[in-house]
Amino acid sequence: MTFDMALLRCGAVSETTKPFTVAQLNAGARLALIGVGANFVLAVIKIAAGVLGHCYVLIADGIESTLDIFSSLVIWFGLKVAAEPPDEEHPYGHGKAEPVAACVVALTVIAAAVGLAMQSVREIVTPHHAPASFTLAVLVVVVAVKETLFRKVVDAGENLGSTAVKTDAWHHRADVITSIAAFIGISIALIGGKGWEPADDWAALFACGLIGWNGWNLLRPSFREIMDSAPPKELERSVRATAGSVTGVEDVEKCRVRKMGLEFYVDIHIGVLADITVREGHDIAHQVKNAVRTANPAIADVLVHVEPVERSPRYDG
Repeated sequence: MTFDMALLRCGAVSETTKPFTVAQLNAGARLALIGVGANFVLAVIKIAAGVLGHCYVLIADGIESTLDIFSSLVIWFGLKVAAEPPDEEHPYGHGKAEPVAACVVALTVIAAAVGLAMQSVREIVTPHHAPASFTLAVLVVVVAVKETLFRKVVDAGENLGSTAVKTDAWHHRADVITSIAAFIGISIALIGGKGWEPADDWAALFACGLIGWNGWNLLRPSFREIMDSAPPKELERSVRATAGSVTGVEDVEKCRVRKMGLEFYVDIHIGVLADITVREGHDIAHQVKNAVRTANPAIADVLVHVEPVERSPRYDG
C-alpha cells in the first residue's frame, strides 16, 4: 500500500479532496527528502570547515545538522505509521505516532543542546587558534539554504495540520539562528584579534541555548497532542454550528474534539424532540455526522449521542 492510499483509507483525506491533499503530501515528502540530503551535505561541509578552520561553533553547527537528518527520518517514519488504517489492535488508527515522533525529535534536540553546551564551555577554557575567515562564507551559504527549506517545510506543515512536519521545519530555522550566531562570533574573533579567540565558542554556547529553547517549544505542542488536549476553540464552534444547522436538532450540548495524527475525532450530544421515534432520532444523528464530516474532511469520525428535549428554540450556534 502506498503512503497516499493509506492516508485515503484511514480518512485523512476524502475522495473529493484527494487530488489537492495528496499533492500536498507528495510535496511534503519531496521536501523531507530534500531536507535530509541538504542536511547531510551541509553537515559534512560545516564539520570539515570547522576542523580545518579551528572553529568549534561550526563543528557544533555541523553536529546539529547531523541530528536534523535523524529528525527528518523520524518525522517521516512517524507520518507513515500515522497514516496506517485502523486495525484490531488500534481501532482508532495509528495517528498518535505523529506527535510521538515529534516528541522524540524535540527531546533529541534538547539533549544535543545540553551536550554541545558542555563542549562549548570546555572550548572556552581551553586556549586555541582564532577561526579562519573562510568559515564566514560557509555560514552565508548555510543560512540561505536553511531559511529556504524552513519556509517551504513550514508551509507544508501548516497545510497538512501536522505537528511533526512543523517541528521538522523549525529545525531548519534553528539552524539559521545558530549559523547567524556563529557568524557573529567568528566575526568578533577575527576583528578582535589576539585574546578574542573564544568569541566563536561563546557564540556556540549562545546557539546551544537557542537550540534548547527551540526544542522545548517544539516539545510542548506534541506532548499536549499526546495528552489529548483540546484543539483551537474555532474548530469546536464550527462543529457546533454545523450540527445545529441540521433539521431536527433542537440543541447542541456537549462537544469534544481531539486530534489524532492528521485527523480529528468528535464526540457530540444533540437534543431532539422527545416525542419523535427512535428511528427518527437515529436518522437525525446520522445527518449530523455526515454534515460535520462533509464540512471538515479532516474529521475522521463523529460519535453522536441523542438527548430528548421537551421543547426549545432552534439551536442558533
